Amino acid sequence: MRKYHALPAALMAALALTACQDGTGTQDEGAAKPQLTATATANTAPAKAAADKASTTAGNTAADKASTTTADKGTNAKGTKPGTAAAPAARVSCNGTNTTVTAKPVRRPVNHMLITVKNTGSKMCDLTYYPVLRFDEMQWAPQPMEESKPQAVTTLAPGESGYAGVMLSAADGSGEGGTTGHKLTVGFQGRTPNSSGGPSAIPQLPAEGVYYDSSLTVTYWLRDRDEALSY
Repeated sequence: MRKYHALPAALMAALALTACQDGTGTQDEGAAKPQLTATATANTAPAKAAADKASTTAGNTAADKASTTTADKGTNAKGTKPGTAAAPAARVSCNGTNTTVTAKPVRRPVNHMLITVKNTGSKMCDLTYYPVLRFDEMQWAPQPMEESKPQAVTTLAPGESGYAGVMLSAADGSGEGGTTGHKLTVGFQGRTPNSSGGPSAIPQLPAEGVYYDSSLTVTYWLRDRDEALSY
């Protein structure tokens, strides 16, 4: 029997929304010796000037070297180029306001559906974790296929697409509670698991609806369409 998981409160709220919508030392106080003082001053002035020049040159060289090194590397401590679109601070969450979402059943593999999310915004966006799906008014959340979890967050540049594969029902008929869904809400997670990533999307389903049962599971967000349908 399939174990159902109730939808978290934050995601329940998000699923109700539609798509549209980072110095000098101390001097000697002894008797004055004008001649010696003048001589000492005359003798030490060139040496002092040379020392000052050497110190200034060394300082400038060190500063120039540090500046050149920083410019050549162009990275911060974490290896991310600051101020670029790839920096986390410059990215936003993908959700129903900055993407278009489609959900289409596929012929192969059988009983599968492909969810496609295209970034229609002007900034890079992150597809975090996996989509939270709800057919009609169902009160349980399909669980992810953990083996599909990518090594890094799926990030989309403007115009790029990300994918998630959905196994709708068991091919051997072992699933329970089979029914046909006519409305699908796709929820987006935030930076932490089960948090809201923003407004949901409601992609159009075929007129006849989509059949699913208790075997309903979904992959994590992936960059490759074929990979998303391989689970």
